[in-house]
Amino acid sequence: TVTDYPHSMAVTWQTSVAQLSEGGRRLLERLAWLAPEKVPEALVDVFIPRTKGEDLREAFDDLVAYSLVTRDAEGPFFLVHRLVQDVTRRSLANKARPRSLVEALRWIDAAFTDSAVDVRNWPKLEPLAPHAAAVTAYADAAGIAKPTARLMNELGMLLNEKALYAEAEPSLRRVLAIDEKSFGPDDPEVADDLNNLAQLLQETNRLSEAEPLMRRALAIDENNSEHDHNPDVARDLNNLAQLLHDTGRLAEAEPLMRRALAIDEKNAGSPHDPDVASDLNNLAQLLQDSNRLAEAEPLMRRALAIDEKNFGSDHPAVARDLNNLAGLLYATDRLAEAEPLLRRALAIDENAFGPHHPEVAQDLSSLARLLRVTERFDAAEPLMRRALAIDEKSFGQDHPIVASRLNNLVRLLHSTNRYEEAEPLMRRVVAIRVESTQRMGHRDPRLDAAFANYARLLAEMGKSQAEIDAACTDLMRPLANKASS
Repeated sequence: TVTDYPHSMAVTWQTSVAQLSEGGRRLLERLAWLAPEKVPEALVDVFIPRTKGEDLREAFDDLVAYSLVTRDAEGPFFLVHRLVQDVTRRSLANKARPRSLVEALRWIDAAFTDSAVDVRNWPKLEPLAPHAAAVTAYADAAGIAKPTARLMNELGMLLNEKALYAEAEPSLRRVLAIDEKSFGPDDPEVADDLNNLAQLLQETNRLSEAEPLMRRALAIDENNSEHDHNPDVARDLNNLAQLLHDTGRLAEAEPLMRRALAIDEKNAGSPHDPDVASDLNNLAQLLQDSNRLAEAEPLMRRALAIDEKNFGSDHPAVARDLNNLAGLLYATDRLAEAEPLLRRALAIDENAFGPHHPEVAQDLSSLARLLRVTERFDAAEPLMRRALAIDEKSFGQDHPIVASRLNNLVRLLHSTNRYEEAEPLMRRVVAIRVESTQRMGHRDPRLDAAFANYARLLAEMGKSQAEIDAACTDLMRPLANKASS
């Protein structure tokens, strides 16, 4: 009656369960709390914390033998039927229900450990994401705080990195609420949560909402330790300074960056620490943007020297420094000096990450920009197309980073008077920005510029104002439909 499935199916299920080993039955009870989606078979090899030495592989084989799970013919995944999960959960005895839920929660938490910031971890984390969402929802409803908040936070960070902001935000807000209730409003864990949520708000251009969260995080960490010894205070200062930087308040941002630098220099006990190099880069970027290039350059060179000393000459941190310094050289019209730095950064990242990583795409894009402005269009174009292909594969076809890569290619095509080739790419840029606005729930900060660039391109192609207006209206239709609904 509850599940709308025939009674005979439940009877068949019960007959199979009755023949399971103890291990098979307990594994099925845990699987009942996951999403009705494909489960990576590698999960069976993950040890469940605080359980006695179980052979999950043997238990899994038991479930396969009785057709309670089905292996996927197309990959290393398996599926538990929705009915099997539903009836299993409903059949759990009072004591078994919370135990199996906690075990399922710890199991997914133990598997969901790699950093979502590195796109190379996404193939492992993405198949776990629906199961992390399901089990944390059940655990949260049952009032289980740990490790619900940690797993929910990691899921939110993955969704945020994938630009799925509307899906990430409720998770990050719920983590904050759980930790505030568990630890109190002034705990360092809460400061971490505030920072994570503020970063999402900054990404979605809600800077006025992000700023008070960053300031609250800073106040919490300042109150929990000596100000000039807490690396979390330095982190908070840098985050707030970056937001002030982004909103053009450079005079307010600069003392925060300098204070963060002083804290990290003091904590490290050495002016040659990698955190110091990161702070130097942040400050140098601000100085560059405030047109104090002569002050910025020695800081960038110092950061580069620190990272080369700490990591060697072929480390990604060195590639980052090279890119930053090359950007300053580019800004001061020293293109001949900038180019070898960009090529060296590209070589470092290709060696470190392989040829298909987003860091490589960023390097390719930077080098291609220099080649474009020096009118070496034939050399620049394949680099731009390669960067675009990398990011499409890494982030998906509709990610804002992909829009930026497309926009770069459009500029090159425009420079070579290939308007007919540029038009569908520019239209796609606008469509991504529109889709991004829908996904964020707030206007993409680059949407208006994308529309203006598209309209300008159409005008250069000889389109009438009526044709331009019709094309833009058509692209804007998804937002208009959403507003009307």
